[in-house]
Amino acid sequence: MSTNHTKFYINGAWVEPKVPATLDVIDPATEKAYTKISMGSSKDVDAAVAAAKAAFPAFSRTSREERLALLRKILELYNGRYNDIADAVTHEMGAPVKWAREAQTWAGQVHMEATIKALEDFIFTEQRGTTRIVREAIGVVGLITPWNWPLNQIVCKVAPAIAAGCTMVLKPSEIAPISGIVFAEIMHAAGVPKGVFNLVNGDGPSVGQYMAGHPDIAMMSFTGSTRAGIIVAKTGADTVKRISQELGGKSANIILADADLKDAVTRGAAACFSNSGQSCDAPTRMFVPAARHAEALNIAKDVAASSVVGAPDGEKTVLGPVVSQVQFDKIQKLIQAGIDEGATLVAGGVGRPDGLKTGYYVKPTVFGNVKHEMRISQEEIFGPVLSILPYETEEEAIEKANDSVYGLAAYISSTNIEHARKVAAELRAGTININYPDWDTHAPFGGYKQSGNGREYADWGINEFIETKGIVGYGKE
Repeated sequence: MSTNHTKFYINGAWVEPKVPATLDVIDPATEKAYTKISMGSSKDVDAAVAAAKAAFPAFSRTSREERLALLRKILELYNGRYNDIADAVTHEMGAPVKWAREAQTWAGQVHMEATIKALEDFIFTEQRGTTRIVREAIGVVGLITPWNWPLNQIVCKVAPAIAAGCTMVLKPSEIAPISGIVFAEIMHAAGVPKGVFNLVNGDGPSVGQYMAGHPDIAMMSFTGSTRAGIIVAKTGADTVKRISQELGGKSANIILADADLKDAVTRGAAACFSNSGQSCDAPTRMFVPAARHAEALNIAKDVAASSVVGAPDGEKTVLGPVVSQVQFDKIQKLIQAGIDEGATLVAGGVGRPDGLKTGYYVKPTVFGNVKHEMRISQEEIFGPVLSILPYETEEEAIEKANDSVYGLAAYISSTNIEHARKVAAELRAGTININYPDWDTHAPFGGYKQSGNGREYADWGINEFIETKGIVGYGKE
């Protein structure tokens, strides 16, 4: 096991916290602590920001080729520690072993690859008449990442920041921090210059919010809840820094009348339940034609029954626990709210699955006859809970899909691509998925409305960390 769990990575070295304080890291499958981390303070952030600030002038002037070589080395070492990363994810968030390897750890790998490809082709300078357009690093950036897709979000911030020439301070989630520590070890082994990458663990108020207000941080990139994102934005406003956010979601899944109902409902329910329902873009609101509502409920019920919940290392396990007692309690309250408000409980319900007395395990739950105004239709549950809403007309489905404070993703199923494209044009969300396509790591990812205001992945991510300078009167090349 790593000896760096209670240290921070600052200025190219593993260091002790300025003010000793630790936090147990709970394995959600056992409800027991399996290691400890140190919790940072403003003094640790100050040290990390100072290191990043000192490193910025030299690193921001490195060439594209130098940064490409660095990213390729990081990727090589990431692949070399693939199993260590997957093991960390399994323990810190209860991800099933197969899911930790083939989804969670894989996500970091493919996003690193996508950033490298994007950097190869990225346009940093161009000529417009006698004016020179220069795209350069914004400065020191603060990065705050969540627990639900830890490697995905770390790589989606760190890799493009490096590609742009920025230096950075990363605060991973204190709930699932160990994969971030392994990532920092990879960065060190890759020879990232001192001060370019720094990691400080801690909670939101003590470390995250302090970073957001720090005068030497030029930009904050935050992924997490809308509530926390608002705090980051308000705090960052005092220093007029750029705030890029990817926040909550309550994504609609419109199954059109001409869809293959069994296939669409099966895949939609499975997508809702995957990662134990802990994905911000999960298709949690399924709209189905009212005439086929009962049929859709039976299909979704079968998916819930086949989604085996169990220990992360179980051979048949499809879904592990949710990440914490806090999340478990929130999900249980919202399931009860669905029952109390009169939705039809088709599968699952409150309490743990049979035979699982320990661990934050949640029953895959399906509600039918859900009304648009119900809490389970409006609030982000962040658990394996699917709400199925019958609709009479396509216009009604589109209107209700858009009638949300969120706008991260939306899903459409149809056997007619032109029909699906027409509906896609009317949906207000950052990513529209037609017929459950493969994950595209080069597509822009981010939200409308209270789901955020930035875009990640590939060149879209690099652009977030760029300032644009116009040199007027530069002359002809």
